[in-house]
Amino acid sequence: MELTLPPKVTDRAFARLAEINGESGSQALRVAVEGGGCSGFQYDIKLDEPEPGDLVLESGGQKVIVDEVSLPFLANAVIDFSDELIGARFVVDNPNASSSCGCGTSFSM
Repeated sequence: MELTLPPKVTDRAFARLAEINGESGSQALRVAVEGGGCSGFQYDIKLDEPEPGDLVLESGGQKVIVDEVSLPFLANAVIDFSDELIGARFVVDNPNASSSCGCGTSFSM
């Protein structure tokens, strides 16, 4: 039986969020899973405020939040920031996804 853990956020993702927030540091990064996309589910990653029931992952004053509905889909996942030639973006390495799409935001389970 595999242990189910909440998602992990890399230091690189927290550092990028700190850059985005600048001096204010007030916006949290919300990582959610929604129905849709080319593979059945898609990630919705945006700046937002924590709400009651959200899981809050915090480091250095920066917060990444995940709602209760999305949490099971993100169990054991890693939230990172990728800065490559094709573009810079927050990415989710999700061991629960059985396949993903080339767009990088859509997956199936």
